[in-house]
Amino acid sequence: MKGILLAGGKGNRLWPLTNSINKHFLPIFDKPMIHYSLSTLMLAGINQILIISSYQNLKLFQQHFGNGNSLGLTLEYREQKAPIGIPNGISIAKDFIKKDNFALMLGDNIFHGVGLGKSLRQFQDTSGAKIFCANVSSPQDFGVVEILNNKIVSLVEKPISPRSKLAITGLYFFDSKAINLVSELQLSARGEYEIVDLLKLYLDINELEYEILPRGTAWLDTGTPIGILEASQYVETIQKRQGLQIGCLEEIAWRNQWISDQELLNLARQTPNSNYAKYLYELVDQS
Repeated sequence: MKGILLAGGKGNRLWPLTNSINKHFLPIFDKPMIHYSLSTLMLAGINQILIISSYQNLKLFQQHFGNGNSLGLTLEYREQKAPIGIPNGISIAKDFIKKDNFALMLGDNIFHGVGLGKSLRQFQDTSGAKIFCANVSSPQDFGVVEILNNKIVSLVEKPISPRSKLAITGLYFFDSKAINLVSELQLSARGEYEIVDLLKLYLDINELEYEILPRGTAWLDTGTPIGILEASQYVETIQKRQGLQIGCLEEIAWRNQWISDQELLNLARQTPNSNYAKYLYELVDQS
């Protein structure tokens, strides 16, 4: 399975924070936002990943991550010329996806929970499409799925009167049919290709499945200032109480056995006086 990480958009909801920087480099407590979404794909066992962003921001991502080899990853980059919707990212990734299944992740979403990686890995061979849903208090702000008798009966983008409190999160699993299906989509009234419309095409052929995130699994949307604040407070609280990092790319790569003890130590030596480096050193010492 391959991964697509969408890190484009103008970040209008975060202006003026995003006036001079891509929102995915804004800090969520002690790491850039993009680290958390990338970590979700890595936890799912995916190490071939395509990052999609605007032309002016791709250089920042390339400078930050390089080719990903130091983390046991193979990273590629593609330009999205205009922010015209999530399915457009699939079209851009056509030559990257080829005939493989893939996970599509939004760069401003954070997932955290016990056993999250193990849970996601079991869906790698899923045919069709799979969405991950979470109960929310304000479903009108999200795409909403209505379920009846354990089956999806409707999908609505930001409904005025939601018929459910189940929001569609920013993580999707697709088979390669998505490449052809996105070509059938039309621009919506707001000038974008809508992910809900793609999901409806899978629903029409009875190949759309869902998974409700279990209690204890956090899903955080960091596309607004309050979202960034709440996510930072969440990460700070968990890390302080547990002494374990959230979204630590180096640790995940090491635990996935994509990098060795020595390679992890080499990464730690790049910032020898930081608490982050101290944490990496301790991982090897305690293993």
